Amino acid sequence: MIELYYWPTPNGWKISIMLEECGLPYEVKTVNIGKGEQFEPAFLAISPNNRMPAIVDTAPADGGAPISVFESGAILQYLGRKTGQFYPQDERGRTETEQWLFWQMGGLGPMAGQAHHFRQYAPEKIEYGINRYTNEVNRLYGVMNKRLADRPFLAGDYSIADMAAWPWVVPYKNQGQDLNDFPNLKRWFETIEARPAVQKGFAVGKELRKPITDNEEAKKILFGQKARP
Repeated sequence: MIELYYWPTPNGWKISIMLEECGLPYEVKTVNIGKGEQFEPAFLAISPNNRMPAIVDTAPADGGAPISVFESGAILQYLGRKTGQFYPQDERGRTETEQWLFWQMGGLGPMAGQAHHFRQYAPEKIEYGINRYTNEVNRLYGVMNKRLADRPFLAGDYSIADMAAWPWVVPYKNQGQDLNDFPNLKRWFETIEARPAVQKGFAVGKELRKPITDNEEAKKILFGQKARP
């Protein structure tokens, strides 16, 4: 059984989608990041960066004690190794997939997150910040659009690289983007969106997702973090 520590955000969706695609049984343990539950000691024991998602595999392949994993990219790799699905076993295929997985982790996710922040949540509308991150997301969408011009998915067959990137394209309007400007990306996005497992994974915890635009306490918790002793 996989215990999924989760809140319905793009990083959370990556893992609920992967679990559905793999057909692994899992139990959702919600971590309400707007209420500060990510700072509770029990959660920090498995996710010391106080970010979700995280998982605990209570039945790891080696038969030993439960294994906990934090960071969504590492979780996708772990589940891919565990199941042998959506993560190529050959060196060339694995390398191709990892490149695009890390591209999402280091580029698309952080830049889109900053675009969301400056466009929606920053107390002051800072034009430089809005333009900087909106334009960078636009550039990254262009990278994907070019990559997808002659192939259906980012790295060969449908893989964890696609599962990592797709959730960060879901809120494209909030990032100031228009998918019609990126026809190859739009085709890829709609192809993945139509997958039954993606629909099921995306729906996990949907009822919990509420806008925090006017929730000053939640914004203070999410955006006012500093190092804790």
